[in-house]
Amino acid sequence: MSTTEPIPGEEASPASPGADSTWFVVPLFNEGEVVGDVIRDLRQRYPLVVCVDDGSMDDSARIAAEAGAAVVRHPYNMGQGAALKTGIDYALRDPAMRQVVTFDSDGQHQVDDAAAMIAKRDAEGVDIVLGSRFLDTRTKPGLLKRMVLRGAVWYTNLTSGVRLTDAHNGLRVLGREACEKIAIEQNRMAHASEIVEEIGRHKLTVAEHPVHILYTDYSRSKGQSVLNSVNIVIDMFFR
Repeated sequence: MSTTEPIPGEEASPASPGADSTWFVVPLFNEGEVVGDVIRDLRQRYPLVVCVDDGSMDDSARIAAEAGAAVVRHPYNMGQGAALKTGIDYALRDPAMRQVVTFDSDGQHQVDDAAAMIAKRDAEGVDIVLGSRFLDTRTKPGLLKRMVLRGAVWYTNLTSGVRLTDAHNGLRVLGREACEKIAIEQNRMAHASEIVEEIGRHKLTVAEHPVHILYTDYSRSKGQSVLNSVNIVIDMFFR
């Protein structure tokens, strides 16, 4: 595993709560076409970004580093759960870190949503804020994905004891204590349910916040929406 340190960031905008104490953890796998723009846009407001390159076969890691992110490289593809664990462990090395935001590298997450979630965690004093696609009408998943996501919510609420409206949303704000307590052992997509189960097991306080997941032409061209639906079904089946 190798590490590239971040480029110092510009002064954060006043509309960026927690900019000096928030690390964004960005799993990265073959997103060279878009990751540079994602990182540059993010670092205009949040300079502390670590990308975990999960065995990419393109130039994703180089592009992310040139955009200013710290880059940690897995020697081979281990899965998104493993990438999140590596990134969170990296952020915990910073004694000033108060929270971690898990953020996608493909342009589906919005910085404004992340900033609002950070502010909500501070205002409400909760351990964790989770994004939800179903608290407003901005996100437009296809029928199959909507059905699978609703099924995942039912399953996760039943098995974890945590009541959520969106159980597989990758945009999360995890306070430092939550990062120290939550154990991510599932390397691949089962980590999403595992995180919710860990919230219930440790009795961590949680709030949800409406977010806009942007299903772009780029993400649709890679088949991510359908693939993620399949992964969620497999996740529920094996767990």
